[in-house]
Amino acid sequence: MTATTVRALRLADTAEAADLAAFLGRLIRYDRAAAVRLQAGGGAVAVFGRPPALEVLAIRTARLRSPEPGAVPGAAVELDVTVSAGELLEAIDELTGGIALPAAVTGPPWTGVLPPRGGWGQVPGLPGPAALREAVAAGVAEFRARDEALPAAHRDRAERDRIGREIWSRTVGDTGLPLRAVHAAQSVGFLRPMPEDAPVALLRSGAWTRLRTPYGSIAVRTGGTGAGGTGGLSVTPT
Repeated sequence: MTATTVRALRLADTAEAADLAAFLGRLIRYDRAAAVRLQAGGGAVAVFGRPPALEVLAIRTARLRSPEPGAVPGAAVELDVTVSAGELLEAIDELTGGIALPAAVTGPPWTGVLPPRGGWGQVPGLPGPAALREAVAAGVAEFRARDEALPAAHRDRAERDRIGREIWSRTVGDTGLPLRAVHAAQSVGFLRPMPEDAPVALLRSGAWTRLRTPYGSIAVRTGGTGAGGTGGLSVTPT
């Protein structure tokens, strides 16, 4: 199969378009200047974003309709580009599922270091979605209580950042997953209420750990020099 220059994508259905738009909306709510990296292939597109301050990657995948607009018979859709999250959001037509891709931008440094495509193995001991949401709520409540208890002379950005780092650097049980990854999942809508039997899993590949839910994944580099160096996460829908 041959590749073709991609200037537009068409998602599999309008539900995919609405979910992707909601994800982008949450990202730019925290950072109006957010950029995202798109990778398309294998009938799907993956959108990578970085919620501010939490040092994790949020990944939302969406199925593509085939054939794509403008594609020639037998052509494979291949795409790897960084764009403005806000411009991408504006380019999504939720009525048709079409996306006219905005112009590429020079991305921030994180866009050059993505999780590996393969080598993921499941890590045991991950609590269920309800328990994860409770852990985030407890962390938020602790932060607020400690912030309110600070003397006026110490209630500044540096001290608040120190408290935040202490709370969100804690790990979930014995899994090694930083609580900030769970906080990020909650913030971008990946931990919203889901069916009791929904597949939620914790995966690891080299230096990377990945929290996967039916709505998307949060990947965090937890150290080491294993297979998690660079490359791209598989865009197969999860």
